[in-house]
Amino acid sequence: MFQTFEAKSSPEQGPPRLDALRRKMADTNADAFLVPRADAHQGEYVADRDARLEWLTGFTGSAGFCVVLADIAGVFVDGRYRVQVRNQVADVFTPVDWPEVKLTDWLTRHMPDGGVLAYDPWLHTVNEIKDLTDKLDHISLRPTDNLIDAAWADQPAPPAARFSAHPLEYAGESHADKRARLADALKAQCAVITLPDSIAWLLNIRGTDIERNPVPHGFAVLHADGSVDLFAAPGKTQDIAEHLGPDIRVHDVAGFLGHLTTLDGPVLIDPKSCPQIVATTLRDAGTPLMEGRDPCILPKARKNPAEIAGAKAAHERDGVAMVRFLAWLEAEGPKGQLTEIDVVKKLEGFRAQSNALRDISFETISGAGPNGAIVHYRVNEDSNRPVNPGELLLVDSGGQYVDGTTDITRTVAIGTPTDEHRSCYTRVLQGMIAVSRIRFPKGVGGQHLDAMARAPLWLAGQDYDHGTGHGVGSYLSVHEGPQSLSRRSEVALETGMMLSNEPGYYREGAFGIRIENLIVTVAAPALPGGDDRAMLCFETLTYVPMDRHLIDVSMLSDAERGWIDQYHADTLQLLGPRLDDVTRDWLAKACAPL
Repeated sequence: MFQTFEAKSSPEQGPPRLDALRRKMADTNADAFLVPRADAHQGEYVADRDARLEWLTGFTGSAGFCVVLADIAGVFVDGRYRVQVRNQVADVFTPVDWPEVKLTDWLTRHMPDGGVLAYDPWLHTVNEIKDLTDKLDHISLRPTDNLIDAAWADQPAPPAARFSAHPLEYAGESHADKRARLADALKAQCAVITLPDSIAWLLNIRGTDIERNPVPHGFAVLHADGSVDLFAAPGKTQDIAEHLGPDIRVHDVAGFLGHLTTLDGPVLIDPKSCPQIVATTLRDAGTPLMEGRDPCILPKARKNPAEIAGAKAAHERDGVAMVRFLAWLEAEGPKGQLTEIDVVKKLEGFRAQSNALRDISFETISGAGPNGAIVHYRVNEDSNRPVNPGELLLVDSGGQYVDGTTDITRTVAIGTPTDEHRSCYTRVLQGMIAVSRIRFPKGVGGQHLDAMARAPLWLAGQDYDHGTGHGVGSYLSVHEGPQSLSRRSEVALETGMMLSNEPGYYREGAFGIRIENLIVTVAAPALPGGDDRAMLCFETLTYVPMDRHLIDVSMLSDAERGWIDQYHADTLQLLGPRLDDVTRDWLAKACAPL
């Protein structure tokens, strides 16, 4: 499934494309134009047609935005992408450290009083525009048709593949029951839903509109009687008419805004994900609005027993592929004949051999040596480098199976690691173990637990510039909210929520380390001497051995060592019977007690 990556923009294309955009700005009397990495559905991932930020700047990261003025064009990225952005954009663009540098502060410094900031109202949420409006009292915000589209001559067509039904045995609940359950809790006449994974979950449908993520592009209106108006491009629902049934009315997506003007209020919108144009259309029609959370967000995050069972089955299947890959890598890596692309192709081949893989869940990250320090590195023919003995190899990958979505990272020593490799790796491992072992009261959110993963690194003066964990979908997006393990997350963790647990450490120009398992939140068993307080803990879903060559046992506590030994014993018991004799022998050695 590996595809040779071809960027939509190379550094030499940046200047003429920026000039073309500035001419469009001048034609519309705009002093600045916002270019987000977003589409009209406000999901994290975008189709090729909507990759406007990449087309303009060459930056391929999954988060960021550009602000273009006549004399400066700032590309705003967070800590995950600061090495990457410098490698990808031409010098006509200025990287900006975000969120340390606030967009509003940057605009205040660079725009004149009375200046006009233009934006596409489909591509910015209600909250984003409200924040800018509130803080930029000397700058006028003006909605406009997208100026990138006007300059992008060979812009791809919108995705056109048909939707499919997601089987009840994996969904665990019919869409009729979901619709009725959510409708009963609505405090409005209806709710507008724009997020692709919310619509997919609510209606038990899937799509192929976003590469690697089985989500459908469309819009939906959930009514208080449990019925739904679904808006999609013509022909996309052709194969699921019987699945949808009479209570889900299908419309051409071109009529979505017009339909909004016919709704009786109050209409619920989620200001964090609803495009500004939806709110503007409803307000212009005189329709009362309510702001609140997308009604699908929390129910989708609380995985039901069928979804959890599917996740376990998917991870067991995926674990077999990973173990076969690691055994191969340990044999072949020290020979010095592999490249990063060789690694990607081999791993994806092992996954495909299960005959159950629908797709990989994101582009496989295979970063050798200094490339491992680029957090979301994506290998291509130009960047592809040898996997050299004496280096670390970071491999972050996952699979999409009809019963679950996987995401796992393992860092492996190619040949003999250095003492520094081992000490840094062990600190990362200690942080991952701390999250895996924690018990916590109900009401605790990810921001409380994030520090536990960092504490061993902090004690050594080290840290990492990404969250410790993200939510994960059920044969849906590999990144799913609202829960996360992050200092910015205020969402209380609940039973059934699946997350990644992935601390790391990155030394620019040298190496990167990340260890990632997926976990699910469960009720914690009572302990002798405890009170009656309801407690939660995490159950591990991912079972694949750690690289024992990188573990400095002298740094571990007895409890940490015991956790690793038990984890490896469980891994051998779970996966061993599914392996051939040679690979089973390798796994037995990899999982031997420390």
